[in-house]
Amino acid sequence: MELSIHNWMRSETIDTTIRRVSGLGYTKLEIAGSPEQYDTKHVRKLLKDYGLSCWGSVTLMLEDRNLLAKDEAQREKSVQYVKDVVRMVKELDGHMVSVVPGTVGKIVPDGRPEEEWQWAVESLKEVYEYSESSGILLGIEPINRFETYFINRGDQALVLAEAVGPNCGVCLDTFHMNIEEDNLYDAIKRAKGKLVGFHVADNNRMAPGMGTLDWSKIIDTLHEVGYDEVLSVEFCSPLDRTPANPYPNSIDENPEDLSREQKKFLEDHGSTSVTDEFYTMLTRKSFETLSKLITLPKNY
Repeated sequence: MELSIHNWMRSETIDTTIRRVSGLGYTKLEIAGSPEQYDTKHVRKLLKDYGLSCWGSVTLMLEDRNLLAKDEAQREKSVQYVKDVVRMVKELDGHMVSVVPGTVGKIVPDGRPEEEWQWAVESLKEVYEYSESSGILLGIEPINRFETYFINRGDQALVLAEAVGPNCGVCLDTFHMNIEEDNLYDAIKRAKGKLVGFHVADNNRMAPGMGTLDWSKIIDTLHEVGYDEVLSVEFCSPLDRTPANPYPNSIDENPEDLSREQKKFLEDHGSTSVTDEFYTMLTRKSFETLSKLITLPKNY
C-alpha cells in the first residue's frame, strides 16, 4: 500500500508541494482537479525528478459545475470539465478520478429525485465512455449532507456506479463516512471489489492521528476487502479564530496562487490558506500515523 496526498488544501505552487511530500516519504500525488492550472509536461518532469507518480485527481465541483443541473448547457459544461480532469490524469500517467456529481455546497435540489437521477446517470455515462477510452478509472465519491444533498453514503454511490458502467467504482472518504455511515467498516466491506480510491482524514478533518478514528482497524478492513492500493491524505484543517487556538501561527496572511474559487472552497469548509509550517506539520503527521500501519513499497 502506498501513501498519496492531495494538493488542493493549501495555496502554493505545485513545485512546492512536490518537494515537500517527496521529502516526507510520500510516493504518490492526487492532483487537484484544475486542469487549466497545470502544464502537465512540467508536472510530469517534477514528479519524475522527485521520485513520485500521479495516483489521480479529484473533481472540484465549485460554482456552476454540476452533473445533475436542471439546465442542459450547465450539465454539458460540467461534463466537459470532468473530461478535462480525466485527460489531465491520463497525461500524467495517473490511475483514477474521484467524482463528486453535484456542486459542493449546494443543498437545494434542481428537480424531482427521478429527474436528477437521470441527469446524473446520463452525464456520468458520457464521462465514463471517455474515461474508459483513456484507461482511467472513475470513482463516485459520497460527501456529507452539509456539502451536498446528492450521494452521501457508500450504498448510494454503489447504485449510481452500477447505473453508469461495469468499471465505474466508488471512492470513499473517512471524514464523510464518519458523519454519514451507520458503520464505516461495514460500508467499506459493502464496497468490496468496487473501491478505486480511498481518501483519509480524521473525524475532525485534521491529519490522521489527530482525532478519534481507529486507523489500524480501518486499514485492516481495507486489507480484508482486498484493497491494497493507495491511501490519499485529504485533511482540511478547521481553523480556530479564538484565543483558544492551539496553532496560533496557522493562518497564512499572504497566500500564493490562491484562486477565487479555491478561497471560497476552503472558507466554505471552515478553513483558509494555512502557513507552510502548519501545513507541513499536518502532512508529516499524516505520514507518520499511516506509515506505521501499512507495508511501504520496497523502494521506500
